[in-house]
Amino acid sequence: MRISACLITLNEEANLPRCLASIGSFADEVVVVDSGSADRTREIAAEAGARVIAQPWLGYVGQKNFVIGQATHEWIFSIDADEEVSGDLRIEIEALKSASNQSPPACAGYRMPRCVRYEGRWIRHGDWYPDRLVRLFRKTKARFVGAKVHERLELSGDFRDLRGELFHYSFENRADHSKRCQTYARLWAESAFEAGKRAGPLSGPLHSAFRWARGYLLRGGFLDGPQGWHIARMCAAEVHLKYTLLRRMRANQEPAETNG
Repeated sequence: MRISACLITLNEEANLPRCLASIGSFADEVVVVDSGSADRTREIAAEAGARVIAQPWLGYVGQKNFVIGQATHEWIFSIDADEEVSGDLRIEIEALKSASNQSPPACAGYRMPRCVRYEGRWIRHGDWYPDRLVRLFRKTKARFVGAKVHERLELSGDFRDLRGELFHYSFENRADHSKRCQTYARLWAESAFEAGKRAGPLSGPLHSAFRWARGYLLRGGFLDGPQGWHIARMCAAEVHLKYTLLRRMRANQEPAETNG
């Protein structure tokens, strides 16, 4: 099992050294596709031995499929610059590589839990955990699909679960969290609008109330203390904004359609 670690970047000089250091023991090559960083991202990647490719932004799905296409090995480890392979996960992947010398893996990929670091605390409850994702997979058996935001990996074949966690340093602070929620809500609304979806006057309140109750109560977000409360509140606010923006887009379009 030879592994190509693949990641996309844009102004990630603060996160990239940690990410690259965590994959060095098992990655047989590292491919970084950069969409125009203005900081030292590309220099840091090159100094670490990565193959750096410049590619204008194709969207999350297009960019991630592009970087996979540049890999030379059968197995891909897809990682974001703000993520880090934990010690336990690294040991598991190294063991897989050793075992594959005797018996090649029969599955198409491996899934692992992702754990977010938020305001000094690892979040292990609520909607954010365990967030299991297939990140190690055969190049010929997978591709990214989805709309403008929240891309997902489509795997052709079975996967197996790993226990080690992938660490995620997703937000710098609450202001960054709020800004990204607004961005994700807008991208979701644009995709939903283009797909012809509609939202009623109660869609926002009902969906956001359910999201809060699911994350904070049903999935134990309250066990994560003040951070759990804030995460549940922000998730609910993002959902409410998604449907509000979608309704606004529809309202702005319909008079034009009627007059046309």
